Formats: sequence, structure tokens, C-alpha cells
Amino acid sequence: MDYNKDKEIVAGIINHDQKIVNSFYHNNFQTIFRFINRQINNSQKSEELAQDVFIDFFESLRDFHFQSSLKTFLFSITKHKVIDLIRKKKIKKILFSALPNYVVEGLKTVLIDDEIEKKELQNKISKVFSQLPNDYQLVLRLKYQEGERVQSIAQKLALKFKATESLIFRARKAFINVFTKI
Repeated sequence: MDYNKDKEIVAGIINHDQKIVNSFYHNNFQTIFRFINRQINNSQKSEELAQDVFIDFFESLRDFHFQSSLKTFLFSITKHKVIDLIRKKKIKKILFSALPNYVVEGLKTVLIDDEIEKKELQNKISKVFSQLPNDYQLVLRLKYQEGERVQSIAQKLALKFKATESLIFRARKAFINVFTKI
């Protein structure tokens, strides 16, 4: 680690020296972009995430105390951004096939570490539910909260099996649509 060089770069960036900012960005962008793209395999999303990494990096430099090299610090931010993105994708993927308590309990050990995030997720799911039509709420609750089989739901609603499957499909699609907008 070239401590003096890192100090010079940090001072330049904090003092808004455009030459140093541009140089640091251009010298590191491709490396960060490639690292992200290897993880998520989406060039457009990787470019957006790489830009977010640099924004976070520049904003957090005032709190940087040289416990590591600048590159290590930059890669630490990158790693956390990628993990957050992957975690959000996993949460969405799970939410699309299961709902409230089942989801939250399943996520407790795998994806969600603290109570605040669990509570936020529960609140978001409740908010989504409140925006769905009553028949969608009913079939989703029966299927995912109560664990009913499609045949059983069809009998309860006096619908044919295919009509019930279709209703569940539309309800899940509506749930996803509302969830991604909140």
C-alpha cells in the first residue's frame, strides 16, 4: 500500500481537484465494472452499479482513516453494493412465490439479519396486499399463508381448477407489479 500516494489522492478528491477525481475514476472504473459484471452478468446494470460505487466512494472518503488501501476500500464498497443487489433480487424472487409470514421466516436466517429490515419487509407486503383486489388477496392468502392446494381453493371458491390457477397467476402478477412500484 502506497500510503503517501493514497493520502494525496484522498486530499485531492476531498478538495474537489477534478484532475485527481477524473484520474482516479478512469484508472479504476473498468476494474470495478468487470468485477461487478462477473457477479451479475448484466452490462447495463453493472455500469449503473459501478457509477453508484464511485458516488458512495467519493461521499465516504471524509470518513476514510487509512486502515486499508484506497483500492481495498473501493472494492469493499463494491462488494457490499453487489451483495445488496443480489440480496434484493433473492428477496423479490422469493416474494413472487410466497408471502408474508412464510417469506419473512424463511428469510430470517438466510437474507435478513436485523429486525428493522424484517419489519420493513412485512410492512411493504401488507401495503401491497391492501392495494390488491379482494379476490387476489383471498387466493394469495389461501395459497401461500394457509398452504392450500389449488384444487382445495377451487372448491372453496366454486371455480374450476384451471380458472383458479389462472386467478392465482394473475394475483401473483399483480402482487409483483405493485411490489416493484412501492
